[in-house]
Amino acid sequence: MPARKARTSKLPGTLVEAVRYFADLDVATEFVANLRWPDGPVCPDCGGKDHSYLTTRRIWKCKNKTCKRQFSVKVGTLLEDSPIRIDKWVVAMWLIANCKNGIASTELARSVGVTQKSAWFMNHRIRLAMQNGSIEKYSDKFDGAVEVDETYIGGKARNMHEKRRKRLEGGTKGYVGKTGVVGILERGGEVRMQVIDQATKPELQARVRQHVKPGATVITDELKSYQGLDQSYQHQVITHADSYVDGHIHTNGLENFWSLLKRGLSGTYVSVEPFHLFRYLDEQAYRYNKRNLTDEERVEILLSRIAGRRVTYKELTGKKSPEAKKPEPRKTSRHRMGPF
Repeated sequence: MPARKARTSKLPGTLVEAVRYFADLDVATEFVANLRWPDGPVCPDCGGKDHSYLTTRRIWKCKNKTCKRQFSVKVGTLLEDSPIRIDKWVVAMWLIANCKNGIASTELARSVGVTQKSAWFMNHRIRLAMQNGSIEKYSDKFDGAVEVDETYIGGKARNMHEKRRKRLEGGTKGYVGKTGVVGILERGGEVRMQVIDQATKPELQARVRQHVKPGATVITDELKSYQGLDQSYQHQVITHADSYVDGHIHTNGLENFWSLLKRGLSGTYVSVEPFHLFRYLDEQAYRYNKRNLTDEERVEILLSRIAGRRVTYKELTGKKSPEAKKPEPRKTSRHRMGPF
């Protein structure tokens, strides 16, 4: 890109400053390009680094004679095929990364000037950038004092229509229509979560062994599913029927996180489908795990994660899965096809 006036290497400190700063699309394009390609733009087709820059369209053209591909900073990222300008994307990322209780698609639509449908799609694409990957893919394990707890998310049975309540009966007793979530929190560190079918002993203890080093201190409540952890860990139990704190034995760290999560789900998003729940867990976990950073640092990390990730509207709405095959063309008679 052509040389421009010097600028700071970090985002502005406030939302107002960011809106003004990225209102210049050349600055916004340059900033995202530097995060994506620290050593200069790379052609997505041939991998070539020799290119020219078309200033009027803000795109690059590969100089490889066998390629000559034209590409923008959005190609190969979450923003690919999006007609929404980069400055609006940055504002949306700022809001969702820094609003403690999240931001609803209706409010985001009013804030950045898009439709509610587009804002909903933007929210989910940004949540994909917040993912560290599936909980099974973590290579490092927690050590020290670790809290483990489970919770259930969903509407109350007494508020459901009678037909819906009867249809959902037969699940976990006392949690009709709710979805289970297990959380593992390292004190002073990160939190990890996963949606579970039921809070059974094999399922819960498998998660603990997968993410906590043997010999570490594991603190849980009195749920029987946790019995037997003392064979591999220093298992300490707090009985909530008696008290919630006994010195350092408590699960208040996770209880605090659950309150933040449910405040956002109930107060901001109101209704969340179970098959989308893991996305909202990723969102809340991202904000919590980056709680010691500044607002601009959280957004900068988010922008650095947009490359190589993609989700379509049809995948989000369930109309088409990533593995779905194209339907075979319908056979027609020669008469309907017309003459050759």
